[in-house]
Amino acid sequence: MTVRRGRLLTVVILIAVLAVLVVLAVRATSDPPRRAAASASPTPAAPSPTGPEPPPVIVPGRPGETAATRPAHEVRDDSPPRYNALDTVFVQMMIPHHQQALEMTALAQERAADPRIRAYADRIRAGQGPEIAVLRSWLSTRGLPASAPGHDHGGMRGMQSPEAMRQLTDARGTEFDRLFVRMMTEHHQGAVTMATDLLSVGLDLTLNEIATSLATEQAVEIARLRELTPP
Repeated sequence: MTVRRGRLLTVVILIAVLAVLVVLAVRATSDPPRRAAASASPTPAAPSPTGPEPPPVIVPGRPGETAATRPAHEVRDDSPPRYNALDTVFVQMMIPHHQQALEMTALAQERAADPRIRAYADRIRAGQGPEIAVLRSWLSTRGLPASAPGHDHGGMRGMQSPEAMRQLTDARGTEFDRLFVRMMTEHHQGAVTMATDLLSVGLDLTLNEIATSLATEQAVEIARLRELTPP
């Protein structure tokens, strides 16, 4: 009995050992693919310390060429400045220039003999008043002063001297009409020169449009004034 039990125990032990060996063999054959798959899986990229990369930029090609896509950091901003110092000076000068025109037109209501002069003055006042508001807004939007420090407005093209303004204020009837037409013509001619000069040196697109419109309209007004010249 004892010998049989010993043999039976030996057989059980051998079977157990064989089972363990089989299990280990199965695991050994299945682990490498898993490890290989784990090592082949992509590692998430570390976030950029400067934030996400900007999107690429589409650069237009020359006539007949297709557009190209380039990284944002390779594309330089070669656009010119939005405005320059000459743009600023033009606006700062044109505001008082327009204001003097409004002073002259205000005198026409009670002094002009020709009703056409009064109607003309009303039209100038209706046009240049809003233009002053636009020019002031252009300066304030950019944080610029309303006038250039130390600038002599009396030296601007077409600006009338204080003595000439006193003569216009004291005049009545036909004398006022004659002075008004002469002084306003000179005033408009100065504005046309200032606007034309800006078109060749300024950079701001809005001011370019304003100067073009101003030069065109003032030239038309000069022609109208010639028709109003008293005999």
